[in-house]
Amino acid sequence: QVQLVESGGGLVQPGGSLRLSCAASGRIFSIYAMGWYRQAPGKGRELVASITTGGNINYIDSVKGRFTISRDNAKNTVYLQMNSLKPEDTAVYSCNAALRSVYGGPVLAYWGQGSQVTVSS
Repeated sequence: QVQLVESGGGLVQPGGSLRLSCAASGRIFSIYAMGWYRQAPGKGRELVASITTGGNINYIDSVKGRFTISRDNAKNTVYLQMNSLKPEDTAVYSCNAALRSVYGGPVLAYWGQGSQVTVSS
């Protein structure tokens, strides 16, 4: 059993900051890529940022220079620091982890519960 538990969403004014956290727990042998997705009302889900075990990072263009993804491998936790937030960043943010629960087992994707981020004055 694997769980991803998110924290840190909320309401913030334009230009403000929020930090999302996502901690993986349970039967985990190894975590590979971790990332953050978001889905705004009426839109499809998009990958905002991702980070591999080796530290390779990717962002969508709209958040480059404003968002920073990081991870603590010892804590099986991924973070998303969001600065200079804009109303168009409003969405439900969900973390994702590709991991192996047992040695030699399949790599499966797991999801957090989703966190609402609302940017509004």
